[in-house]
Amino acid sequence: MIPWLPPALTDLMIEAAWETLLMTFGSTIIAVVVGLPLALLLYSTGQGGLSPNGWANRPIGLLINAVRSTPFIILMVAIVPFTRMVVGTSIGTTAAMVPLALAAIAFIARLFENALREVDRGVIEAARAMGATRTQILTRVLVPEAMPGLIAAVTVTLVSLVGYSAMAGAIGGGGLGDLGIRFGYQRFMPEVMATVVVILILFVQGLQSLGDWLVRRTSRR
Repeated sequence: MIPWLPPALTDLMIEAAWETLLMTFGSTIIAVVVGLPLALLLYSTGQGGLSPNGWANRPIGLLINAVRSTPFIILMVAIVPFTRMVVGTSIGTTAAMVPLALAAIAFIARLFENALREVDRGVIEAARAMGATRTQILTRVLVPEAMPGLIAAVTVTLVSLVGYSAMAGAIGGGGLGDLGIRFGYQRFMPEVMATVVVILILFVQGLQSLGDWLVRRTSRR
């Protein structure tokens, strides 16, 4: 229970918090599943990669940069037809996960690529000398060696998506942002807005602390 809120609003706040977590973690899982292969492809085909190929690298890089450079609120509105095609609606938590996942894929792919590039070249050359194939180098050398950086990238993405999910409330995306707009702003209830802000801050602090702990646990330095 939240003592300064009526019981009905407390229940709505708990439901909205759950929706925010669902949007954040669901979108991040999709982003990791799609973003990691993209990052491996960008790394492999980029300059100094395992098999440089500008014809493959540049179009993918341009597409990722285009999505990353589009403000999220504009991206949400721009892909409403695509969202309807995928989930059958453009309103609600499930619908909000489509633009959230799309934005997160582009964001995390670049972060993953940077983490992969930080792996010591000597480790890669040693794997090559032992006869490892490109696929083995990517999956058994690069990914494990870059794990602290990959976890840090996931943490940054989760924190960013908490803010994005609140922004999704502006177009009926559900979650804490939607609750804050409908009650805190439109109905002039500052206690609701303050509660939403506090919960979002706690989410971010918790996610960041967990991510930092996992990075320390996986780091070999």
